[in-house]
Amino acid sequence: MNTKTEHIQLEMESHSNLKLRYGLAALRISIGIVFIWFGALKFFPTLSPAETLATSTISILTFGLIPAKVSILLLALGECAIGLALLIGAYMKVTLILLLLHMFCTISPMFFFPEMIFTNIPFGLTLVGQYIVKNIIIISGGGVLIAAVSE
Repeated sequence: MNTKTEHIQLEMESHSNLKLRYGLAALRISIGIVFIWFGALKFFPTLSPAETLATSTISILTFGLIPAKVSILLLALGECAIGLALLIGAYMKVTLILLLLHMFCTISPMFFFPEMIFTNIPFGLTLVGQYIVKNIIIISGGGVLIAAVSE
């Protein structure tokens, strides 16, 4: 290869790396914003449309050991902590594992409360069901970020 071709190839690789780096940062930050936003809503009673579903799910997952008012505050703190860690890029491996664990817990109401999730099982979703199904995007984004952090 001549030096001009090598130079062009290096520029293309550098441009691709730059796009990848900024794309991953945008993904991390956008998921962080969503987590902070949804978490912050849970600090204010009845402001989150998922509050009842969240407290009911946590009650089942913890065998009723955590009172609803405590569980919603713990959930709010957890979501905001994950969001903040994503925003600043701190403790990424631990943060992303917590994110994925949280996301899989958010899917559990589909099994515990199908009447709240579906209008017609398995395709017709209520608004709450749509709220849960959108988490597929966050799970996929978390997987992409884990792969990037693991490299």
